[in-house]
Amino acid sequence: MIGHTLKNYKPLFVNKYLCTKSGKMNTRTALFVLITTLIACKPMKKPADLIVKNAKVYTVDKAFSKAEAFVVNDGKFVAVGSNEDILSEYHSDQIIDAENKPVYPGFYDAHCHLYGYGLGLQHADLVGTNSFKEITDILQEHHKDHPGEWLVGRGWDQNDWENKAFPNKEPLDKMFPNTAVILIRIDGHAVVVNSEAIERLGISVNDEFPKGEAIIEDGEFTGVFLENTADRFKDLIPDPDIKTQTKALLEAQENCFAVGLTSVMDAGLHKEVINLIDSMHQQGKLKMRIDAMLSANEENFKAFMEKGVYKTNRLHVHSVKMYADGALGSRGAKLIEPYNDDPDNTGILVNEPGHIREVAQRVYEHNYQLNIHAIGDSATRLLLEIYGDILDKDNDRRWRIEHAQIVHPDDFDKFGEYNVIPSMQSTHATSDMYWAGDRIGPERLKGAYALKDLLEQNGWLPMGTDFPIENINPLHTFYAAIARKDLDGYPENGFQMENALNREETLRSMTIWAAKGSFEENEKGSIEKGKWADFVILDRDIMEVDIDKVPGAQVLKTFSAGEMVYKKQ
Repeated sequence: MIGHTLKNYKPLFVNKYLCTKSGKMNTRTALFVLITTLIACKPMKKPADLIVKNAKVYTVDKAFSKAEAFVVNDGKFVAVGSNEDILSEYHSDQIIDAENKPVYPGFYDAHCHLYGYGLGLQHADLVGTNSFKEITDILQEHHKDHPGEWLVGRGWDQNDWENKAFPNKEPLDKMFPNTAVILIRIDGHAVVVNSEAIERLGISVNDEFPKGEAIIEDGEFTGVFLENTADRFKDLIPDPDIKTQTKALLEAQENCFAVGLTSVMDAGLHKEVINLIDSMHQQGKLKMRIDAMLSANEENFKAFMEKGVYKTNRLHVHSVKMYADGALGSRGAKLIEPYNDDPDNTGILVNEPGHIREVAQRVYEHNYQLNIHAIGDSATRLLLEIYGDILDKDNDRRWRIEHAQIVHPDDFDKFGEYNVIPSMQSTHATSDMYWAGDRIGPERLKGAYALKDLLEQNGWLPMGTDFPIENINPLHTFYAAIARKDLDGYPENGFQMENALNREETLRSMTIWAAKGSFEENEKGSIEKGKWADFVILDRDIMEVDIDKVPGAQVLKTFSAGEMVYKKQ
């Protein structure tokens, strides 16, 4: 039968070596030739650097579609689809079987302080302390291990103490009479220092200070200073050497990868640090994608803004960071009406309106993005007025108000009117909810931490953590935005649930919308062909599990440009 089928088959390459003495083809040989020919005609699979299969892939594309597998070549996604389609078309020496685990685009923190967080790892950690006595105990231990002329700590929050008053420098004077102590509040907008630090700065109670920036009792400094005066103390701290700076960035990167972060927007850097980051990127030491907001000073403007946008595969410099006011926790947020618990105080305007307007005009003329910190309703209103005067109503400048924590009811629509983007942090709400009502009262609280109301203005918003002010973990952002609870599950029914986001909105806010917030939505933020292959594999599906189980989710693997940069041990 086989011979009958093949008797008229004469491949072009048949020669005398395939035939018998009579000139007829050997049947077995002919069959081999046929099979070989058919195999040769079958298309070859395309080679790939990496294939991920059997996954539950949340692409976060426009349709919020799901997939089972994808292919990576040269650091980018080249195909996304079903197991069958991907495996029939591609082959690779590196195939990851995700075993039906969820895969998401690499998380992007749209507002944080990566470099500051890394430096803070070298200082005394005061986060979560319950009293000033606990702080002094920590300082004594830290000083034993890190002796020197300076003792720096960060993370205290008097709102977490039984006695919620600001601390006093007296215990610091007794314990560290010859060491300059500078302790930075959790929000970075206040410090408590000792007399040695005050002497080194060279100030006295007879000097003039901006209103509210130096607390004086009975003719003496208490040791607490706010805003610009607090910054003067922070500027006293000796600059770290290159070795310390490098270590800080690498340790910060390591911790970010461990929680699934592959991109961050660092809110305020100087040119020297940006140049170091660029150098470490070029050397391959630093792989975290960093969007660097320029701190608003002339040196930075000349180094970057006046030369245009600076862009590499991992570094993007295209924005300027400023401050309009202080923080709510230290009563530095600028309010339209006085604080409920401090009737003589409306907060602090960190920069004069004329200066903000002048910088905004320069930023506009150089086609840069402007991102200004505003927490109080007065500061937010001021920025909306300045932005509105400079921007066209139909613009795509994506100028941002960082935090936008308290918004007057009359001002919400201005975000949509001028396409102003609120850049928000959901964990600020769950950190402040215990005492925010005391500061601003129930009526103003309705317009505070208003994620949903602000999302509806433009249809999107970027979200981050503001770490080290909040925890670095983006899953805490996810949980707080949806459940509006702290990690202990309080309050039972959530805080101001009318402003909770749904899961799709939240995932978008920390992936594709975060990328859009820095003009990079065509390069990252979703698992789509042509984008950087930054992705994370979790041990549970945060889009489907009980929301209270989200904070316990573990990152199994993190990838940057298709390279595994973290694996859970």
